[in-house]
Amino acid sequence: MAQYLIYFNQQWVGDHPEEWFVSRVEPSMAVIEEMKEAGVYVFAGGLEEHGPVHAADATSGTITITDGPFAETTEVLGGFTVIDVPDIETAKYWAGRVAEGCGWPQELRRIGAVPQT
Repeated sequence: MAQYLIYFNQQWVGDHPEEWFVSRVEPSMAVIEEMKEAGVYVFAGGLEEHGPVHAADATSGTITITDGPFAETTEVLGGFTVIDVPDIETAKYWAGRVAEGCGWPQELRRIGAVPQT
């Protein structure tokens, strides 16, 4: 089994009236329930769009925590789902289901193996 990250940038959601967003709750939660029933769900969550953001950096040898994102960017991560599935085809299936449930594009990436100690 391998873990995959399904995610979207907030800008991919687009501009919609509030009613449209409310209409996406039930189908997206149905996909999460489907994942749980299939035994592939690990974790999912949306990120607060207007909450505080902090950057942590230890490249100088000293840990520095600052307000604001580490890199200036026009796109920000909006939310993500982690799944544990046997192969890429199954991961693609679930990425498609998440995109369908949410109503906006998703990206899929395999999570690398945990280093052995």
